[in-house]
This record gives sequence, C-alpha cells and structure tokens, in this order.
Amino acid sequence: MTNILALIAATAVLVLIPGPNMAIIVAASLRDGMRYGLICAFGTTAGLALQLVLVVGGMVVIIQMVASALIWIKWAGVVYLLYLGIRTWKEPGEDLGAIRHRSGAVTFWRGFGLAAVNPKTLLFNAAFLPQFVTSAPGASGQLWLSAAVFLLVVVVGDSLWAIFAARARKYMQGNGKLRQRMTGGLLVGSGVGLALARQPL
Repeated sequence: MTNILALIAATAVLVLIPGPNMAIIVAASLRDGMRYGLICAFGTTAGLALQLVLVVGGMVVIIQMVASALIWIKWAGVVYLLYLGIRTWKEPGEDLGAIRHRSGAVTFWRGFGLAAVNPKTLLFNAAFLPQFVTSAPGASGQLWLSAAVFLLVVVVGDSLWAIFAARARKYMQGNGKLRQRMTGGLLVGSGVGLALARQPL
C-alpha cells in the first residue's frame, strides 16, 4: 500500500511538469474545446499504455531496439507538430462559435502518436515503475498493478489540464488571435519538447 501511495504521489508530480503531452492536450482544448482536449488526453494515455505493455512485458532488449527505430518516426512527428503550430499561429483569429471542429479521431491519434513515439518516456517508464515493486513472489503482478495505477493518475491529471485549458478558453471569446497564437505556440512547444526527448544512455 505504501508503494502505491508513493507511486501516485510521484506520478502526480510528473503530470504537473509541462511536457509535449501536456502541451498538445492544452492546445487541443484551446483550439476546439474541452471535449477535444479530453479526447487528446485519452490518446496520449493510450500511447503511454502501449509503451507500458512493452515495459511490463519485460522486453528490455526489444524496448531498446524499438526506441532506436522510433527516432525517424519521432522526427517526422516533430516536423508535423512544428508545421501545425506555425500554421495555427498565422491563422486569423476566429469567433469561437464559427470554428469547425476537426475529427475526434484525428485528435485522438495525434495525441496517441506523440506519446507512443517518444523514446524518452519509453525508457523512463522502464526505469521508473520497477522502483515501486518489491522483489518478492508476485512481482510481475505488482508491476502490472503499478502500470495501471500510473496510467490512471496520468489520465486524470491530463484530463484536468484539458478542463483547465477549456475554462481559460472561455475568457478568450473576443480575442481569437490570442487564442490562435497560444495554440500555435503550444503545438510548437510540443514539437520542440519531442525533439529534445532523447533516448537515455
């Protein structure tokens, strides 16, 4: 029980630290509203879940190989996010009521892709989760439980980021240009964050 509480506390602190996932979730909420921010949060959580399956499955060698293979995909994602951010920054401000929302599926998969191809989180989780597991019979079950708790805290924390951004969006009803620039800046920030996410040695 002590380990679980420590895991919850440590994960909550991680969620509070701005990073690529938080940036793209907040950008989705600012641009399209809370629903889309939440969809994006579920997408990033699904991407993390895919990484945790690899981690908890004990495929350390495969994890190393996958992290290396993801480098090219990661850089394609960086370019795409920078493109989206710059394009959004340059777009004229729109009235919130006139915005045409993009597909929820596009928002989900954008969040999923950003989280899934980040080699830094892949290997970080491989080192992070075992710290909350005792070396005793049933350790594998403890690791799966820790992964589930980790994901639960992450999705709750990221959803709160989406809700917070959606609330802030309401105060930008008359300033579409500012909202577009904030959204564009966050997308560029998520791209830069992904670019700086290096595979740990």
